[in-house]
Amino acid sequence: MTNNILIENQYQRTSLFEKENVNYLVRVLKRFNTVPKINNINIITSISQPDIFKIVPNKSIIIGSSFLNKPVLALVYLRYGIEWQLWYKALNNEKKDIALCDIAALEVTRIFYNLLPKDDKEKLENLDYFLITLIKNYKEFNAESLSKQEELQTFHGLNNSNKTYKKSWKPIIENLAKPTEYLLMAGGDLRLNIDEIELLNKYGCRPFPRPDAFTFASSTATSVSNFAFDKTDKTRSILIRNSLKNGFKNATTEFLELLKNNLRKNFKLNDECEIIFSPSGTDSSLQIAAITQIISNKEITHVLVASDETGSGVSAALKGCHFENTTALNHPVKKGDPIGGFRTVDLIKIPFRDKNGKLKSAQELDEEVFNAISKTNELGRHVVLHTMDQSKLGYQSPSDELIQKLNKLKKLSMQIIVDAAQLRLDPKDLQNYLHKGYIVSITGSKYFTGPPYSGALIIPKSVSKSIQSAKITLPKGLTKYYHHSDWPTSWFCANELSEGFNYGSYMRWNAAIVEMDRYYKTPILYRNMGIEMFCNFVEDSIKDAPFLESISADETKTNSYKSKEFGIRNIRTIFPFFILKNNEVLSVQNVKKLYSLLNSDLSNQFEDAPMDVIRLAAQKCHIGQAVEVKYGNSTESAVLRISLGARVISESWVNRDISLFFRNIEAQMNQITIIIKKIELILSNPELLD
Repeated sequence: MTNNILIENQYQRTSLFEKENVNYLVRVLKRFNTVPKINNINIITSISQPDIFKIVPNKSIIIGSSFLNKPVLALVYLRYGIEWQLWYKALNNEKKDIALCDIAALEVTRIFYNLLPKDDKEKLENLDYFLITLIKNYKEFNAESLSKQEELQTFHGLNNSNKTYKKSWKPIIENLAKPTEYLLMAGGDLRLNIDEIELLNKYGCRPFPRPDAFTFASSTATSVSNFAFDKTDKTRSILIRNSLKNGFKNATTEFLELLKNNLRKNFKLNDECEIIFSPSGTDSSLQIAAITQIISNKEITHVLVASDETGSGVSAALKGCHFENTTALNHPVKKGDPIGGFRTVDLIKIPFRDKNGKLKSAQELDEEVFNAISKTNELGRHVVLHTMDQSKLGYQSPSDELIQKLNKLKKLSMQIIVDAAQLRLDPKDLQNYLHKGYIVSITGSKYFTGPPYSGALIIPKSVSKSIQSAKITLPKGLTKYYHHSDWPTSWFCANELSEGFNYGSYMRWNAAIVEMDRYYKTPILYRNMGIEMFCNFVEDSIKDAPFLESISADETKTNSYKSKEFGIRNIRTIFPFFILKNNEVLSVQNVKKLYSLLNSDLSNQFEDAPMDVIRLAAQKCHIGQAVEVKYGNSTESAVLRISLGARVISESWVNRDISLFFRNIEAQMNQITIIIKKIELILSNPELLD
């Protein structure tokens, strides 16, 4: 095979490598990074047979050299071949079921093709290749007809003697014959959809790694890391193998329990607390609304602290109303309409800021909360108090002293929910909340930088027991939102929900838990020193930039947790700032525009500028998206945010090398400097904001 060489050793000075093509080829090869990594499968380029595409089962994929002149075509074919090999390995001793490999590989490649950027699809538009044509014409999943596609067999040359489509394959293909990047955006709602040009969702991130961007957007959402993506991709391979061996339902149930146990392990929680995963933090609020109606037969009032800094759909969810036009299970609904089976409830909103935009003090907020609850208690209603432990701007309320005061009210019927969606907590903080009987709402997609969305409720033993003993079913409208498997199996209330699994939610949590694992592997001394070092630098950098104005001076008004012991919740890790031009704050519209420009390559706007300016303009910088806040309590504006995320620490702790750890922290501090310089560059070119 002297005319065959491994693809990574194939580099000849052809027209493919001319200057204008190199950047394009690099971009295509980056996408190749989302293809599964399979041991002992070589990708070989054949020069003697330039038009060949052949799968040698369990050994190699041979692709003709002519494919490399059409990199997107090669990418699609290789995606098919590697996926085929993955399923072939998973078959173990059932090698006669080759049809499964053909069907699964084609389904994955079809979705992979649909997730290509528009420009790449256009390059395939006029090509006459069997696989491309089949994908384009493959509109609906029809396994029976696909299992008889003899052309697919020519790729591997194996005789598909068993063309029977097994019933047991259906749930495996429907749930796992999906690229990992697709799974990370599945089982949510329309907010996870990506555009066809930059492949970014509404939060400015991707469902696959984006290492070319500087990312400090953990207060909003973050593109998945290479590390977590690879681990989650490997998990999909394991699930395919286990599903074929032990049955889909058994394999998935074991996986779901493993996720919960790993989350408990990271936060050192006992086995008696229940964990309920959900597609998003807002879905968790809907689950709280439902749970509350199981626990209490009284009339219910939700007291929502920080109503102006919770998710936009939380209020609707707590009232038992649809908060988007599509549910996580892809059912069309009408935003704002009531969900069937929910009782009418009252909702008292307590925002952080008054009607003039002025931030309230901790004392003022405590007083509002106390008055709302004491009056509600006098009416004999059940109170659900939603406290805030780190809002999107880093605020907390109410105080521990206020909670102690509330507990002295006579005949008080109250359940406390802690909104810890940012999850800027240490294990001891979470344990403390559960010990007090509070339900804690978390996400894995903020501080721990898992993909958006990944919500969860952690239910303490005392609350779980009362729900478990109830003989009331969940509101019937929740069948459009959740499966029975999403809820604890011991709870009677969930028995009428449908069968099925939300793999998108599970895979996003898998990625988040991978990030938690490596974060907690960093020794606590270095972890805390790295946090202080980074956060101090960000705070000082914002103060030193004359065109930025921090709002962190408000922190003392709303951070009512005092502790001499270092803890992630006791320091500021989210840094919001206004942006000024000529000493005037930017409008809301311009802040949002600047946020988008920061996250884009602007080098084409500076073609005649010095090289250092072009490099700065080209750098993509993803930070926390705009939050509307009045400037000086009168002018309508918005703040952007630079935030500490767990990856700042975990990606710096390499090979247990202390000196390298601090050098890596400094490298990320340098990225902050570049972000601020790019903001200045945009402000210096006002035509960009027009």
